[in-house]
Amino acid sequence: MKSHWINTTIRVMAKVICVKMGNKGIYLLIAFMCWGSSYSFGQQQVISFSSDQQQASVAFALAGQGQVAPIVLAEDDWKGVQIAADNLSQDFKRVTGTPATLLKMQDNAIGNNSSHTAIIVGTIGHSSVIDQLIKNGKIQVDQVAGKWEATLMRVVAHPFPGIEQALVIAGSDKRGTIYGIYEISRQIGVSPWYYWGDVPVVHQQNIYCLDRTMVLASPKVKYRGIFLNDEAPALSGWVHEQFGGFNHKFYTKVFELLLRLKANYLWPAMWGNAFNDDDTLNPVLADQYGIVMGTSHHEPMLRAQQEWKRYGKGEWNYQENQKVLQDFWKKGIQHMGSHESIVTVGMRGDGDMPMTEGSNIALLEKIIKDQRQIITSVTGKPASKTPQLWALYKEVQEYYDKGMRVPDDITLLLCDDNWGNLRKLPALNAKYRSGGYGIYYHFDYVGDPRNYKWINTNTIERTWEQMHLAYSYGVDQIWIVNVGDLKPMEFPISFFLDYARNPEAINYDDLPAYTTNWAKQQFGETFAQPIADIIHLYTKYNARVKPELLNSRTYSLKNYNEWNRVVDAYNALAQKSRAIYDKLPEAYKAAYFELVDFQVAASANLYRLYRAQALNHLYADQHRSVTNQFADSVRYYYLQDSLLTYRYNKINAGGKWNHFMDQTHIGYTYWQQPEHNSLPAVREITLQGKAILGIDGPDTLYLNQVPTSDNTTPPGQITLYAMGNQPADYAVKVANEKLLSLDAQKGIVKTAAAGRAIHLKVDWTKISTKQVTAIDIKGSGGVHKKITVVLSPVDIRQLPHGAYIQGKDLVSIDALGYTSDSLKFGQGIRWTALKGFGKTAGGVTPMPVNFTPLKMSRENPSISYRFYTLDSGDAHIRFYLSPTLNIWHTEGLKFAYAIDAQAPVVVNINKGFESENLWRKEVAASIRKIADKVSIKNAGLHTLTIWAISPGVVIQKMELDFGKEKQSFLGAPISYYNP
Repeated sequence: MKSHWINTTIRVMAKVICVKMGNKGIYLLIAFMCWGSSYSFGQQQVISFSSDQQQASVAFALAGQGQVAPIVLAEDDWKGVQIAADNLSQDFKRVTGTPATLLKMQDNAIGNNSSHTAIIVGTIGHSSVIDQLIKNGKIQVDQVAGKWEATLMRVVAHPFPGIEQALVIAGSDKRGTIYGIYEISRQIGVSPWYYWGDVPVVHQQNIYCLDRTMVLASPKVKYRGIFLNDEAPALSGWVHEQFGGFNHKFYTKVFELLLRLKANYLWPAMWGNAFNDDDTLNPVLADQYGIVMGTSHHEPMLRAQQEWKRYGKGEWNYQENQKVLQDFWKKGIQHMGSHESIVTVGMRGDGDMPMTEGSNIALLEKIIKDQRQIITSVTGKPASKTPQLWALYKEVQEYYDKGMRVPDDITLLLCDDNWGNLRKLPALNAKYRSGGYGIYYHFDYVGDPRNYKWINTNTIERTWEQMHLAYSYGVDQIWIVNVGDLKPMEFPISFFLDYARNPEAINYDDLPAYTTNWAKQQFGETFAQPIADIIHLYTKYNARVKPELLNSRTYSLKNYNEWNRVVDAYNALAQKSRAIYDKLPEAYKAAYFELVDFQVAASANLYRLYRAQALNHLYADQHRSVTNQFADSVRYYYLQDSLLTYRYNKINAGGKWNHFMDQTHIGYTYWQQPEHNSLPAVREITLQGKAILGIDGPDTLYLNQVPTSDNTTPPGQITLYAMGNQPADYAVKVANEKLLSLDAQKGIVKTAAAGRAIHLKVDWTKISTKQVTAIDIKGSGGVHKKITVVLSPVDIRQLPHGAYIQGKDLVSIDALGYTSDSLKFGQGIRWTALKGFGKTAGGVTPMPVNFTPLKMSRENPSISYRFYTLDSGDAHIRFYLSPTLNIWHTEGLKFAYAIDAQAPVVVNINKGFESENLWRKEVAASIRKIADKVSIKNAGLHTLTIWAISPGVVIQKMELDFGKEKQSFLGAPISYYNP
């Protein structure tokens, strides 16, 4: 844990030096940071497609003129190494058209090798080939020998008779060798997602090996993997159609993917499935490939829940059925044999439910003690020699919090709340445990407040922030993530496993480059940057509210033009994505559709559907003539959803991924998914057979001179519409035309038009004090309405610079909009910008995160914001925060704030938010709002200062409101910032 803190502190202090040293220092440190970030996303290159290298000399050609260097390995090496070597051979065929020949070395001699070059692969201490190279002094393996999953790669001259030059890949263990082999696959241009994502391989005639040494260091997190869960109907439908069930034909595809992603751990599918029982080759091949197997948090002793349903007798109750359960568990350990495994210990109720009401700590302690005795008895070794975990999932964590403990060699698998928010982390001064700590995280979930299973809704920004917290507090034994059906979680899976391999190599500021690099790997360089931008935005939009929770009431039609803003943003994103799809070479289209474009197009369509429903209901209330048209729009978008699903399942990639989009997502009424998608309710009306004008406008319209930051709300607008089956006439008159003008004074609203917007234009040059005027509207059907207009001028030239300006009743402040000279440092801690984070433009959080909570002092690290109010008096300040839980189980996470010279107010972001109902509301909205009453003594320029107290607090935006909070999902748009 100490090394984690040092590395994090060095990065933060480098930024401190930037500020203190001035421009010269900034340039020097940026150069340093860039070097670090380039290393983060891929290892040093040992492969080139050109013989002209400026930074490294070319050692020899691996492929050229129709030939490929053979792959040499020993007969006695691991089976998984041989499998990976064979896959590398096929990867060369994918790239060059010619496979690499596999040669088995015996007695220091190989078979026919006309190229005189080779790739030699093997495991230290388990490969006679590699051991001979070490013995002969051809390679030095001190950097990797004896380490976990480490790899040495270097060019060796004359390693054996008949070979002039060779690229040697020496692994410290089986997976060290395998990762080195697949690193070559990646560098020659084969994506880990070549099968699972249909990523094409670019043909290369020549492949060169560079003359350099490369080391793949041991991963920082020991066990890194995924959990295939909630797999019906999508994954299960596809698996049964393609492979006949969850058998070895399916799982070997998963094993290969994991190893190409440099992962090593798997919890297998368990909805109606039992990995060991469904196909006896499953565990055998998992071990041969090099995958560490486990069972989920509620399936102890390597027995699947389905195995109990198939073979269990009596109740799943240890008090009542102890002997039967012990015999059942014993067979799990017997079947494990010598296969690499992590044994889940403990017990939950049957079906992943809490244990019975009478269950207690003493009983669970006895269960684990008895399970360990079984492990000892079957293996003939102390239980501590078999890796085990105890998952502190849901109510099980309560047992731990009440004092239950397990032997130190058992990994404590901490969990999130199923919605990506960590529930618990060890304290900085936590006692050392040989089993360490792990995290069970979620990209998919079935449960309250709503299932989310359909498409990717996970941002790597939030994943980084939470897993960075975990790693910084010493959680580095196991990282496993629930990925649902696997597809379409390709991107977050890649990030989670890359980050797990070395969290110290990917800083938050590296995330945009990571996304671009990932897009480049899948789709080539030409469109990598715009594709990365699309991935960032669609995941941000989908993370604001899960599609399964989205409905016609989520966003506001009335306030801040909210529904239109979010739909317009998604439409623009879908158009950009479609434009890229059209421009991509044909070979990339299938991959791009399933990895990116479908998720954008389907999400944008869902937004259109629910906005159409919202408008249909509003227009029915207003009796607009277009009401029924919007009912038809709902039906149209509902049909489009099914057509997009059909395209994904049946057409794209030749129907290869049929069933993967079978997941229902429209028509939820509670947390559980509906049996089928269902058309959202629409309303239809009968129109009167005459012309009637409708007016959508307030009795009093307030206009001020302050512009909006993004022009999201028209400065003054009234909408006129037809209510009958005939076009409606209108005439609008302004009381004082010197102050106010209109873009249309009379005209006709057609029945097919949703409305006619009348925009008001104010001549502010003629107004120095507040003015009141009016507009008069008359129209078909004898309609008459008078609207009072209140004009409040503001002298823009006199507004302070570098401040947010109040508009109407409030000022909304972007968390990234702090003044650069306001950042104050203390105890090596500073507020750090997280650009692109959360529901807004970004957030701020104190870093490094591994510090002991501070006592409130004005000397604490602080950050300040300047804002200008037009009003004074009582107001409410609202903080929009990430819904971080009380992860250290203290009083709660805290920060403090003050306006101007007022006394600092300490805010506990967890106090009062402990109830299940509030938690449901927060995770559904992906935000926590905390409001406080404040008093602003006078209108004018003010400063909001925020002090750090606890780590883990992420602030996304603030609002100071002199009026009543308006209903909206995202809150008020950011106010105008006068630069």
